[in-house]
Amino acid sequence: MRLISGSILVIGLPGIVFLPMTFIFGWQIGLIGAVVVLLFIAYGFFFGWRHVVVRETTCTSALLPSSFDGYRILQLSDIHLGTYLKSRKFIDRLVDKVNAQKVDLIVFTGDLVNVSAEEVIPFQHALAKLNAKDGIYSVMGNHDYCEYVSLDKKSPSSEGRKELVAKIAKNQNVLKYLEEKMGWHLLLNDHVEINREEDAIFLIGVENISRPPFQDYGDLKKAMDGLKEGTFKVLLSHDPSHWRRGVLHQTDIALTLSGHTHAGQVKIGNFSPSKWAYHEWGGKYTEGESMLNVSLGIGGTVPFRLGAWPEINVITLRKRGE
Repeated sequence: MRLISGSILVIGLPGIVFLPMTFIFGWQIGLIGAVVVLLFIAYGFFFGWRHVVVRETTCTSALLPSSFDGYRILQLSDIHLGTYLKSRKFIDRLVDKVNAQKVDLIVFTGDLVNVSAEEVIPFQHALAKLNAKDGIYSVMGNHDYCEYVSLDKKSPSSEGRKELVAKIAKNQNVLKYLEEKMGWHLLLNDHVEINREEDAIFLIGVENISRPPFQDYGDLKKAMDGLKEGTFKVLLSHDPSHWRRGVLHQTDIALTLSGHTHAGQVKIGNFSPSKWAYHEWGGKYTEGESMLNVSLGIGGTVPFRLGAWPEINVITLRKRGE
């Protein structure tokens, strides 16, 4: 995957620029254009993935209890720890930057690893230092099910398939254990109540709900079991397509937090290749009384970011008057 992605960026994009510019302006201008694109790509590979930014936004709702007015939620997403095995200080700096925001609650919206739970081990002590008054809560992303494992054979034998299934199950259990050991509270189609004085809001976490080719494990109905209508609810759901398919106009969830898209790890102005695959791919979206925030995430299986800088998202809750 890294080889294919890198080849497309290093060869494909400069080539796409070179050919039309050569046809219109001549090969010299075409070559200059291709070199400029190549320099931008080099920046993305060497520096762009380190350029972490903090993006702040506001969620305003009449359902929010008064005592939560000004409550700050920090969202992290798509860290993909396996990409930083040779750049561990990056995660240390990330933790420091998160803690410096001094928020009330930290949430993680999936894809902690690339392919294996073992990727967490070198970083567990650093990630355990994340701190927020009301704790850290997380959900599973498609990569966290550890199903993207290499096969020795394209069509494994029956015995090989059993071993693969057992390996996947073990990875999932180890990842869940490590998250809990770090002090993160993993929500698996469940919810928790967060209190302020006599008021409460509710944090809901579903397992991954996606369209093919991604697996679908989530159950929002189960996760919301026992919750009353008219209460302020925050949903953690890795794939933003879930918002339009199963949340918007179907529930009274006021705020949904997702990741998954990375904005294709390339963003130029308001354009990202993710637009071709996702209706909501990055930033804040509102419709009716519902809001979705799609984080561009921190990492990716390829250490590259251009324009779609790694981001920490801080969402401030505000009560809207009736």
